[in-house]
Amino acid sequence: MMQDQRDNSYLFGGNAPYVEELYESYLLDPGSVEDHWRNYFDSVKQVPAVDGSSMKDIAHAPIVASFAERAKQGPIRTVSDSADSEMGRKRVAVQQLIAAYRNVGNRWADLDPLKRSERPDIPELDPAFYGFTDGDMDIVFNTSNTFFGKSEMTLRNLLQALRETYCGTIGVEFMFIADQKIKKWWQEQLESIRSAPQFNVDEKRQILDRLTAAEGLERYLSAKYVGQKRFSLEGGDSFIPCMDQLIRQAGAEGVQEIVIGMAHRGRLNVLVNVLGKMPKDLFAEFEHTGPENLPAGDVKYHQGFSSDISTPSGPVHLSLAFNPSHLEIVNPVVEGSARARMERRGDLMGKQVLPVLVHGDAAVAGQGVVQETLAMAEVRGYSTGGTVHIVINNQIGFTTSDPRDLRSSLYCTDIMKVIDAPVLHVNGDDPEAVVLATKLALDFRTQFHKDVAIDIVCFRKLGHNEQDSPAMTQPLMYKIIGDHPGTRKLYADKLEAQGILTAGTGDLMVKEYRAAMDEGKQTSDPILSNFVGKYAVDWSPFLNKKWTDEADTAIPLAEWKRLAEKISANPNDFKVHPLVEKVLNDRAAMGRGEVNVDWGMGEHMAFASLVASGYPVRLSGEDSGRGTFTHRHAVLHNQNREKWDTGTYVPLQHVTKDQAPFIVIDSILSEEAVLGFEYGFASAEPNTLTIWEAQFGDFANGAQVVIDQFIASGEVKWGRANGLVMMLPHGYEGQGPEHSSARLERFMQLCADTNMQVIQPTTAAQIFHVLRRQMIRQFRKPLILMTPKSLLRNKEASSPLIEFTKGKFHTVLPERDESIDAQKVTRLLICSGKVYYDLAKERSEKKIGDVAIIRLEQLYPFPHKALTAELKKYPNLAEVVWCQDEPQNQGAWFFVQHNILENMSEGMKLSYAGRPASASPAVGYAHLHQEQQKSLINAAFAKLKGYVITK
Repeated sequence: MMQDQRDNSYLFGGNAPYVEELYESYLLDPGSVEDHWRNYFDSVKQVPAVDGSSMKDIAHAPIVASFAERAKQGPIRTVSDSADSEMGRKRVAVQQLIAAYRNVGNRWADLDPLKRSERPDIPELDPAFYGFTDGDMDIVFNTSNTFFGKSEMTLRNLLQALRETYCGTIGVEFMFIADQKIKKWWQEQLESIRSAPQFNVDEKRQILDRLTAAEGLERYLSAKYVGQKRFSLEGGDSFIPCMDQLIRQAGAEGVQEIVIGMAHRGRLNVLVNVLGKMPKDLFAEFEHTGPENLPAGDVKYHQGFSSDISTPSGPVHLSLAFNPSHLEIVNPVVEGSARARMERRGDLMGKQVLPVLVHGDAAVAGQGVVQETLAMAEVRGYSTGGTVHIVINNQIGFTTSDPRDLRSSLYCTDIMKVIDAPVLHVNGDDPEAVVLATKLALDFRTQFHKDVAIDIVCFRKLGHNEQDSPAMTQPLMYKIIGDHPGTRKLYADKLEAQGILTAGTGDLMVKEYRAAMDEGKQTSDPILSNFVGKYAVDWSPFLNKKWTDEADTAIPLAEWKRLAEKISANPNDFKVHPLVEKVLNDRAAMGRGEVNVDWGMGEHMAFASLVASGYPVRLSGEDSGRGTFTHRHAVLHNQNREKWDTGTYVPLQHVTKDQAPFIVIDSILSEEAVLGFEYGFASAEPNTLTIWEAQFGDFANGAQVVIDQFIASGEVKWGRANGLVMMLPHGYEGQGPEHSSARLERFMQLCADTNMQVIQPTTAAQIFHVLRRQMIRQFRKPLILMTPKSLLRNKEASSPLIEFTKGKFHTVLPERDESIDAQKVTRLLICSGKVYYDLAKERSEKKIGDVAIIRLEQLYPFPHKALTAELKKYPNLAEVVWCQDEPQNQGAWFFVQHNILENMSEGMKLSYAGRPASASPAVGYAHLHQEQQKSLINAAFAKLKGYVITK
């Protein structure tokens, strides 16, 4: 390779990385490169590229390609290089060396406190790779494209500066980023200080104080509560000074709220030493004497907390999100909560709100929700102005993991590269480097409002939990750990050696912290116990309220007509698609009462009336603007649009002058992260109707963790009320096993303690009232809506106008056929969802007069009172049949069975009509679907047989 360089000059194509780097510098600042290079780049702007295109104002890649092509034609020399070809080669080699350290110097960085691995072989970082010898070390080279403060340096001094900057206890990855300004920013920040911490005496004492607190709490708990699980932070102690720096610096930069998400490792330490939880309250939880006012409660290392911390720059509100054992699942919840806080403040850049996510090394590399959450980082409707990611990198994952099996990537943080997030790897045994990395990360976030990651490479002194013995499977690692004195001791000794501390001061600080623990005193920055921020949300109106099905959800006729006119209109110069134009014309007619109101109009009117009353609406999903089944059309598209980012109109944003916001978002193709995000948003904003819509109901399968561990159980575990709405298209229309069922049975199994609502509305009026009821009632419970597909356009599912202006939501819809004589009814069919219309059609065609049909619209909380009232209407009733579309082992049957029996009279019989039990939600063959559908309808009206229960 060196021979080729000598023969073909420094413009040989093999030097493309250097040429690219040099050209990037030239594009940003022509004066930053040597004169002969600047003259050359100026000249090639006027020369055609290899493909014949103009070289003016184009990217650097074609320039590099042009250089390589010319090199094939023979050496290209400038005047200065003609005089000294060998010196020209060395100049190029120096620039290549600089580029190499910027790109891969982090791989030679001193990052591992345990020092278990030798430095890898990276030839590009060795001067000999470029043909340099000891005799070249004192040659002076141009270094004007660096930020070391000198335009010329000897090779020896340059090499020292590069190694100090990129191969010390901080190793930074940023050269993969596409944005040239960001790359230059990092070069300047790191090279101008050579990545060396420069803290004064007080700052160093503060770092030691936080290290003492971090270690002190763990050791105190270890002695006081022997063997109890706490998921110790020991070995990763520098994380606490990291958080301390983050909060203080963020406060100084105008951040007023920090939302934190983390799993169990170090959580108790954060609660006490960062958020200011009183130690005595934590001790009470260890001693099982804490508050027991929740139906279920949760273990102490899942608990959330919030506080207002006094910082030198003013109050900062800290919120630690409640988090289950599913490690990274809290990530999107934190992002959603942060977004809600930002919108409340009108702060869409995230200048006042900062999300912080704390990861484990194995989890951040292994769990898919990390990637899903990162994918939303800069997407409209989900961006939070940049998240600070902190990895507590124990280098082991779970205790039994062989480090070779933890991941396929080089670093656990490589997933961050998908969004061009810079990563600062830092040795956890150098707390000053950790604090510096934190400062740089927050500076970057403040400057660019993008995600950034800090990878604290540390170790775990104990096992996965305190009952684990890691040496059983990791003898080599834990032999080294056993001899490690601890980060606090190392740093205290360092400060004593520097003369900053007198001998024994570090030990005295340990004793003082222990005494504070004995007294249960606070160990963090002062807590502002009576402080109420301007943007704090008062949840008290929604808490401890008794369940009620009732709410005044009708709207006056005049208001109906006014709103209907607004949402049916579009600007005069706006051309909508002909099919959409028909939808708008039909809605206008519905608004005037000329025809019954269909599903899309009922839904739209619910939204319109809510935003007009001051309730914001946020609706997101993979096709929510138009609606998967094209029923919604909340966003109109100008068919004459000329630009991608213009030409849309949202009628619901123009219903009245001072209305609340209506936001509809076509989300990224994610279920788990987006649902988690919306749950987080709703957890921070009770006054917004927050809706997540699945494209098909079964898509919720990919978000089951969010449903199980947050939506269904968040209130009974943590006391966290939440009014999130899930819209899940559900219905058996022959679309096969994947697009028929929203897995209703799973939600029914999760119902208890009045934890949520499961509703399957079957008319336009019902969806109108249930959406309005969700906000008007003074409590917040998750609402699971099994929304239809075919009913969206079924005229039978439309509703007369009076049901919107005079009606309400009915938990049970009674028999609607006035020809049915209640005295003659001997059989009652109870059903939920689309199957009602199939049953009603069959009864009408066969002129069956002794069978009534009612709809159970609210499956949970079960409407016992309303159902009993319906049963009493039929004095001669002998048989009750539950009929459903779903297979017998699915749907609501096993849940409603005992509830229906509870309301039946003695001697009545209850039976089932529906599809047979199946391992799959639905069949995939159209003819088989039709046969099953016909069979279940016939069974509903046939003589009772099979599964029959007598009350």
